[in-house]
Amino acid sequence: MNALDLRGLSPAPITPFTRDGEVDYDAIARLGSWLGSVDGVKSLVVLGHAGEGTFLTQAEQAKVIGAFHDSVDGRLPIIAGITGEGTAVSVEEAKRAVDAGASAGLVYPSHGWLRFGYQDGAPQDRYRALYEGSGLPLILFQYPDVTKATYNLDTQLEIAAQEGVFATKNGVRNMRRWDREIPVLRKENPDLQILSCHDEYLLHTMFDVDGLLVGYGGLAPEPLVELIAAGKAQDYPAARAIHDRLLPVTANVYHRGSHMEGTVALKEGLVHRGILEHATVRSPLLPLAAGAHDEIAAALDSANLGSVVPALV
Repeated sequence: MNALDLRGLSPAPITPFTRDGEVDYDAIARLGSWLGSVDGVKSLVVLGHAGEGTFLTQAEQAKVIGAFHDSVDGRLPIIAGITGEGTAVSVEEAKRAVDAGASAGLVYPSHGWLRFGYQDGAPQDRYRALYEGSGLPLILFQYPDVTKATYNLDTQLEIAAQEGVFATKNGVRNMRRWDREIPVLRKENPDLQILSCHDEYLLHTMFDVDGLLVGYGGLAPEPLVELIAAGKAQDYPAARAIHDRLLPVTANVYHRGSHMEGTVALKEGLVHRGILEHATVRSPLLPLAAGAHDEIAAALDSANLGSVVPALV
């Protein structure tokens, strides 16, 4: 397996919809083309939480992968979220992703595990079956510590050592575990690319990673590329300055009542940046409260993140 190089920024973009709720492929073309033009962006990761991937039909999922692939003219790899509940179901999902143009898969845990936990060995079996069944290179997804779908260190190490697994997206959101587990992952699997997905507090994790795989990158890729560079240089003052510049944006996008609201806020932000005309989402997501758009716009302006294209009519 020739591993993709994700040592940089991998945005996880939203999925745009038309006002009547259909996938907006013209908006995907604008969004993907813009993200792909930012120096330091290494891939686009579609059909995740930010992308409302589980809210799409199977046919829509495949078309979205293809649309993002076309938006970057095949210059960047497209990574697909693999979210199917059962292992056989997820293998078929991975095969469809390959056919649609995906170069790798971000493997979500079976979501029943969120409530009930997982049996020892079950996550390893899920990754093994996915790679053997589809040939799709895979990213290990570490869920937050507060869920029952978070993997203990032994499980992470065993998955990381499996054929086909080349990176980990870590969102454990427990800095005690981060500080103790990331060095072990790095030592035991030196070729494993370690990517942070702590959108709402990136600063602490920036000095330990190869890159970021974040929804935030779909709204503010330019400063996040700078943040990655500062982290790799171990330049804390520079990283802190970028963090402080972004803090109003971070607060308005991610410090909300539910992390799911971040997807809606990302869309509102993309309206202000000139990529989207409106922030339509699919149920069970709902629009943000009145006034949220103006707050998000003001935060982006304060961070010098204005429109990137002429204002849409």
